[in-house]
Amino acid sequence: MNGLASALLSLAHSLFGPGFCPGDWVWATSAAGALVALLPPIGALAISIIRKGTGNRYDATTLSVFGAIGLVTALILPWLLSNGVSGVFRAERAGTKSGLTASEASTLTSGSCWVDTQKEYLGGGPNVYEVLFYKNNAALPTFVYVAAFILLPAGSLLFVILQGRTAFRRGPKWPSRFIWIPFAAMLAFSVGMEANTALHFWLGFLPFSVLGLIPVAMVGPPPWSVINRSDAPPRREPEPYRPPPPSASQMQPRPTPPPPPPPVNKPYPKTALASAPEPPPMAGALAAAPGPIPPPPGSRNAGGSRYRRVKQLGAGGFGTVWQAVDTQLNRTVALKIAHAPDRDTAERMQREARALAVVSHPNCVKVYDLAEEPDGLALVMEYLEGRPLAELVDGQGPLDDVAAGRLWATMAGALAAAHEKGVLHRDIKPSNIVLDPSGLAHLIDFGIARSQGDSKMTATGMMIGTPDFVAPEQAMGSAASPASDAWQLAATISYALSGQPPRGTRETPMAALMAAARAEPVSRLPQRSAHARLLAASLDPEPRRRPTLNSVRREVEGWLSRAGKSADGPVTRVVPRQPGGQAPRR
Repeated sequence: MNGLASALLSLAHSLFGPGFCPGDWVWATSAAGALVALLPPIGALAISIIRKGTGNRYDATTLSVFGAIGLVTALILPWLLSNGVSGVFRAERAGTKSGLTASEASTLTSGSCWVDTQKEYLGGGPNVYEVLFYKNNAALPTFVYVAAFILLPAGSLLFVILQGRTAFRRGPKWPSRFIWIPFAAMLAFSVGMEANTALHFWLGFLPFSVLGLIPVAMVGPPPWSVINRSDAPPRREPEPYRPPPPSASQMQPRPTPPPPPPPVNKPYPKTALASAPEPPPMAGALAAAPGPIPPPPGSRNAGGSRYRRVKQLGAGGFGTVWQAVDTQLNRTVALKIAHAPDRDTAERMQREARALAVVSHPNCVKVYDLAEEPDGLALVMEYLEGRPLAELVDGQGPLDDVAAGRLWATMAGALAAAHEKGVLHRDIKPSNIVLDPSGLAHLIDFGIARSQGDSKMTATGMMIGTPDFVAPEQAMGSAASPASDAWQLAATISYALSGQPPRGTRETPMAALMAAARAEPVSRLPQRSAHARLLAASLDPEPRRRPTLNSVRREVEGWLSRAGKSADGPVTRVVPRQPGGQAPRR
């Protein structure tokens, strides 16, 4: 150990050993501390480079490698070198072999200022433990040692923690313990160093532990394509079915069973959704083509309507939305009634009903029923009293970073829940997010939602979505994907922060669509926002380079936690509208 430490001291003395107060070897001790401070950043740098290829895949192999790197660079080598430096000076004072050359050892007899002899000052005093817990005759006042041995190691530990967390950007931060916990153990094991040696050693260590953050930060985090690949669950190929061998009883001939009785025609059940079977576990079958819609109670063929309409909430090209009261259950609902009850309309409404029925998330609007009203097919949904995000931003201005972060994390969770069921929204925009009076956000209008793998309902080549908030690949006619929903959500968050779409506004929808199809760069991002970098990554024109919604939610919730804010708080406080004022929108 003394041989390695003496080589380190000789190198430090040749690099920085000025002959002024308090002495060349005292300054060389601080230079040795600076060289040892480079070891934890080297470990963090190695981990950052490894994560460029592994991302967040923390299996037994990668964790073992990270643990070994942390032990070597943050515990074993720093402890051996720091205690070895102290041992070299002890050996020189005792007159035994230290590893220094004769010419180097001869200069240890000099000193200046408060140091009479560097050999005695660095190798003959009490150690750190004795200075902290016992009264000893040390070269400096006790309070100087106490302050130095608390502030200097604590500051060094802080920056080693930051080095570890920087190495594990875009992922869980708990593996950074592989770096800073060994270093904390090294601090505890170094109490045997001579107090004066330790004082000057840590004076050199601390500034270079700060500088060690720079190379780790320059390496950068793993690309989102690697993060997404490592976050994806491993695919398991299904095992081929192997029928069991027939038993002796099965090999015997059996009498032919009688033919089944002819099917009996059963009447339709009361409502379409009540009669719909439970969705199968396979995501690809969630949005199967619906069959004919039966006449529910309250339809033209059943006599009278179950839903008493209160007021109209809105109207569009597809249909009209009403606030109504369910007379059987005595609750307020929203009725979405189609203008033209043709087959395509029925399929679209059945699709929206099934999409919402299988998605169970508190921030997705709930669907109750699919009924046939006298003037058309009606989707019966949860009534949300509140205001759309678009209306709120237009009227009150953009959201701040905390509110936008809560909105992003909440909507990312809702969309991720829909994607787990195989449902894509495909039309996320500010007007499809409603904020209720408590300030909580709800995702609405799954009218063009489809299961992954389904064919388009629109004509061949027709774009699905809103031009200002459509992903580039959708505008070019490619199939929608979870990455497309993630792009649209990021565009909506950018609008909430800046008050305008990320590509800016165009004079006509066709111009906006052409800008999207050309994948024009986003030019209206909120640059001063804390979410600017994550927004830029999420709005990447290449889908595979975008972070997944789960990655986005983890990043944003981590930022909110570091800011001391909860992720489940209100996005904003929406004042309920007064009676007689403008009607609330669903």
